[in-house]
Amino acid sequence: MKVSVIGCGYLGAVHAAAMAALGHHVVGVDVDAAKIAKLAAGEAPFFEPELPELLAEQVASGRLAFSTDYAAVNDAQVHFLAVGTPQTKGSQAADLTYVYTAIDALAPHLAPGSLVAGKSTVPVGTAAKLSERVKTVQPEALLAWNPEFLREGYAVKDTLVPDRIVYGLPADAAEAAAAKALLDGVYAEILDKGIPLIATDCQTAELVKVAANSFLATKISFINAIAEICDRVGADVTRLADAIGLDDRIGRRFLNAGVGFGGGCLPKDLRAFIARAEELGMSQSLSFLREVDEINLRQRDRIVTMVLDELGKDIVGRRVAVLGLAFKPNSDDVRDSPALDIAVRLNGLGLDVVATDPEGIENARLRHPQLNYVASWEEALSGAEVAVVVTEWKDYKCISPEAAAALVSGLTIIDGRNCLDAESWTAAGWRYIGMGRRES
Repeated sequence: MKVSVIGCGYLGAVHAAAMAALGHHVVGVDVDAAKIAKLAAGEAPFFEPELPELLAEQVASGRLAFSTDYAAVNDAQVHFLAVGTPQTKGSQAADLTYVYTAIDALAPHLAPGSLVAGKSTVPVGTAAKLSERVKTVQPEALLAWNPEFLREGYAVKDTLVPDRIVYGLPADAAEAAAAKALLDGVYAEILDKGIPLIATDCQTAELVKVAANSFLATKISFINAIAEICDRVGADVTRLADAIGLDDRIGRRFLNAGVGFGGGCLPKDLRAFIARAEELGMSQSLSFLREVDEINLRQRDRIVTMVLDELGKDIVGRRVAVLGLAFKPNSDDVRDSPALDIAVRLNGLGLDVVATDPEGIENARLRHPQLNYVASWEEALSGAEVAVVVTEWKDYKCISPEAAAALVSGLTIIDGRNCLDAESWTAAGWRYIGMGRRES
């Protein structure tokens, strides 16, 4: 099939490459000429494991191309909408400017019977409005919603081998059948593997992604709230999580206490969901999500307080090593990153903060050039009185406590992700402080 992907950021670039890997002829369109130039050369404009190889392979095959010209999509049968929906400045609501701009630019190039499949995370009710705009220009075009469920660091796998596929189809039965047939054609190879398919209405499909993210956020904030109690009474949240995670109704995943969630999706999707509920007059239904958000943000305060408690009153110029800047490992994404936020806060208090990350330094530098960035954890630890691990990169989990001890001027490590072996660090002479774990 001939497929287009509108918007070639994180979601769009991965989706375009994956669709080409499935054998389709794909053109990706974006207004950012520099980004398109890199993609057209088979180069990833951001860090994502397996994507560079996939891009280079598919561009070389001739099945994948990129353009800044919407005319390049003229003969495509399916158009995936993958533009960003950031949080609106001064509001919790999603900013749909890019979505509407993309739809208006795409509409004149739609052929009768072609399908626009939305992948962007949008407030419920957006698909209906977009469908009206599309049909004003091309009455015989179709619009469906096909939400994405990518995890940064695993995006290629999550696209090619997803745990489920969701179609939000038009209300009209004939249009729904036509849209489903086109999407089945796109995903035929994946569906043949037995991947579950949920075909529903657009409203439900729009809600699936924000509901899933809100549930995950709630689970993370729940265990962090329990970690606060554990800190007060001297309990161990990791053992507690192991115990309750053995209950099949609960499960162990996402019960890892730490500095909380961040990134370009979870926080803004949570807030946009709250804002949309208020618009619908249903604010009480999601009022608990406000506390979820507050608990999450409070974890950053806890780390800053831990550092200050260790250093005492005279803190100006005292060196602190911050290991991690990206919001999660295997990513260079620093949007709403707890790690970067903590580094900035500590620096703002007058501490000599030395920060590092395997992939996120350049993105962090663009946002906060005032920080002192170094390339390795060894450089960061050199002369530090306190070390803080805030992104659980494998490199940091594998640091030798003995080797680290030879570099620092103070043997205190704050494990903001509970990812280190506390016993090993303690045995090497370190004062180990975790989140909801007994200090040692």
